[in-house]
Amino acid sequence: MTTQATATTRTDAAPKPAGRDRYLDLLRALALVRVVVYHLFGWGWLTVLFPSMGVMFALAGSLMARSLHRPALGVIRGRLRRLLPPLWAFAAVLLPLMLLAGWNPLKDPDLGGTAGLPQLLDYLLPVGAPPYPEHLGSDSGLLDMTWPDDAAGPLWYLRAYLWFVAASPLLLWAFRRAPWPTLLAPLALTGVVGTGVVTIPGETGNAVTDFAVYGGCWVLGFAHQEGVLARVPRYAAVSGSSLLMAFALWWASGHQGPEEAWDLNDIPLAQATWSFGAVVILLQYAPSWERLPARLSRWDGLITLANNRAVTIYLWHNFLIAALVPLLDESYALPFLQSGTASSFLDRTYAFWTVLLIWPLIALAVITFGWIEDLGARRSPRLWPNGRGRRGSRVL
Repeated sequence: MTTQATATTRTDAAPKPAGRDRYLDLLRALALVRVVVYHLFGWGWLTVLFPSMGVMFALAGSLMARSLHRPALGVIRGRLRRLLPPLWAFAAVLLPLMLLAGWNPLKDPDLGGTAGLPQLLDYLLPVGAPPYPEHLGSDSGLLDMTWPDDAAGPLWYLRAYLWFVAASPLLLWAFRRAPWPTLLAPLALTGVVGTGVVTIPGETGNAVTDFAVYGGCWVLGFAHQEGVLARVPRYAAVSGSSLLMAFALWWASGHQGPEEAWDLNDIPLAQATWSFGAVVILLQYAPSWERLPARLSRWDGLITLANNRAVTIYLWHNFLIAALVPLLDESYALPFLQSGTASSFLDRTYAFWTVLLIWPLIALAVITFGWIEDLGARRSPRLWPNGRGRRGSRVL
């Protein structure tokens, strides 16, 4: 009787109600932490352990579907208001630093001279990934020569997010009329553009590939919000997802990169299928938490803060990592670290110090730039919106 009642409840599942789901907030916070740790150490296996980007796109897709009961143009404008001002603040720091370090866009062969200058407008509206030099400075400089790539490389996410937001009204219309073809089409597209069957050159190819790889996760957010995923029997969803993830590992085993063999970021089809399967399982077992359970309540403030400052954390974390590593390297020159014992201790604990110090730097970025997210959301600016001491601060 209990099983039958449960099945009836899942079959008749309705769209998710409005309001904050703390389980989804927890997933977003975990995704951000995983992204930071991945960029700290470059461990490719982390992309298998927890597919952060797939999770983030799925959660964004769910929120977008929830918002699209309102006029689509207004929803898109609202999303752009929340996305673009933090990007502009980031660009206002990054671009002058690159120019002062010697980058001349007019002479950058990747930009193509004067004809490529309009690409700089991607720092204002990221239709494409904003350009930057692959190498800047010298080997003897304080920063590694690849620091622009470290700082600006993650901006591809904003381009992909913008495309998904713009396409969401059409995608949601298609999903409501043909849910399964719409849900599975991105995986099929990844099988074409992510495996070399069809090659699209340049930035357009990168954008199309990213759209295909994470499109399934975005539409899974629709399925979760609309209640479609809940109507799939759990055994069928989990079994199908497990098979898909097994395929992802099999494909990745035969298409590994030269350095980080199991880094799914370098294997589009494996990334798409693994992320899709993992997101299905995470959403199938999703509890609806208005509040975090007691065992997680101690992290409530940090989870709320991460969700209220997700764009700021994502934008600035890799820039801060690029600055932190050479600063730690310079610490070897401190007088009290000149002995062999002290230097050896720093060698052994280097990873510990990077993990320990990156979080205060991220906190500083949150305090310095995070309030811009409030302005974009038309809220009063807050320095540390962790949900304590102010009613409604949990709402994004």
